[in-house]
Amino acid sequence: MENGISLYPGLGNSFEDNLVLLETAASYGIKRIFTSFHIPETDFNKFQKQFDQMMKIVSENNMEIISDISPAALTLLGAKKLNLSLFCIKGIKRLRLDYGYDSNIISELSHNHHKINLQLNASTITPELLNDLYFKDADFSRIDALHNFYPRPGTGLSLDFFQNKTQILHENSIKVGAFIPCHPHCRPPLKKGLPTLEDHRTMAFSLAARHLCAMDIDSIFVGDCLPTEKQLQLLATLESNTVIIKAKLFTKNEQIKTLLQQKFTSRIDEARDAIRTQESRNIFKDISITPENTSERRVGMITLDNDEYLRYKGELQIIKNLQTADEKVNVIGQILSDELFLMQYITAGKSFILQFED
Repeated sequence: MENGISLYPGLGNSFEDNLVLLETAASYGIKRIFTSFHIPETDFNKFQKQFDQMMKIVSENNMEIISDISPAALTLLGAKKLNLSLFCIKGIKRLRLDYGYDSNIISELSHNHHKINLQLNASTITPELLNDLYFKDADFSRIDALHNFYPRPGTGLSLDFFQNKTQILHENSIKVGAFIPCHPHCRPPLKKGLPTLEDHRTMAFSLAARHLCAMDIDSIFVGDCLPTEKQLQLLATLESNTVIIKAKLFTKNEQIKTLLQQKFTSRIDEARDAIRTQESRNIFKDISITPENTSERRVGMITLDNDEYLRYKGELQIIKNLQTADEKVNVIGQILSDELFLMQYITAGKSFILQFED
């Protein structure tokens, strides 16, 4: 995944904090940096002094600056109109066109000779705009999209709206990114987090990030400006189109524990009552699975068919609907309660990883 951080010179972090954040992100292979040229609370003098110094580190680590830009924000750069050469000189490689740019301008900019890529506002995209861009021969190889973030509580996107906009873009082969907040280091002035989805405003960093992965988002950005090193490390290891779901493990069988630490695939012929794994019977075929904890199977329980189930031995399932106890089926774990909602994204053919807590 092409995940990223956010930097706001002149707002929030000290210059030293920003330099440390850049270096740490680079050490984990994070290459994308979002910044904005039109946040009203920004100290513009500090912005201008710090930006060029930060770009040296960005260039040295082959990172990409994504600049949020609108016509009203150009004054910050001392420009009266959009001049791509000015951004090119500053080392900016991608412009997120927010307000005031129609399909004519976007199409024209997509063919620029400065090799500056463009980013659409995924939260406000319409099929009509995309159709216009196709009609006007925009270069879609140089276009992706990024959702907005929402500083004020209660203004973040609903899940249905978010998925609808993302689907429109994916159907047109456009990659889509979104923001998650970073507690407790939320950006001023409101310090209430910078999520795309309102559901994520108070959600744990890891769960919000894994939720976006489960929904096939192509890139995740930390909206706030001072994530911890642990959060950056997680950001660097996320996998797109994969559901990573946390669970508690019951079994004491060390061989089973070891074999569970891999990626699985939900079977293409989706069952009503359970998520069935495609590979598990082959994975567990060479070990003995003796009956243990053959209890009632409730929603979110992880089960493994034991030796008594003959050719079904080794079938790994996550239970979707309540099932009675079966002496041939071991209950080996349980999805954590606040993670149960992620099960809905383990659809037919989807990859998933069970991450067991100690």
